[in-house]
Amino acid sequence: MSTFDDRERAEEAKYAHDSQLQFKIMNRRNKLLGLWAADLMNLSGAEAEAYAKSVVMSDLEEPGDEDVFRKVRGDLDAKGIDRSDARIREHMAELIAVAREQVMKEVKDQ
Repeated sequence: MSTFDDRERAEEAKYAHDSQLQFKIMNRRNKLLGLWAADLMNLSGAEAEAYAKSVVMSDLEEPGDEDVFRKVRGDLDAKGIDRSDARIREHMAELIAVAREQVMKEVKDQ
């Protein structure tokens, strides 16, 4: 029975680790997306960082990416910046790979 319990605990620990890693990756993606949108809106420095943080926080509204997409879409529209829905979603997808690479490097370096 001990081997089964050990295996179960190991699986639970792996699931918790993987979930935490995915959370970090998505937060990083959202920050990178926020910095990209901030650049389009001619924000820099502290303003860009604050905007990126607001994009990260917008992901807490509902599961999935729609809350983040709506935030960026609405803010770009409010500033009169012409980006298609497809381009924003495409950039979100591109940034997942970048975020994963960054987070995995940080985890490896610890």
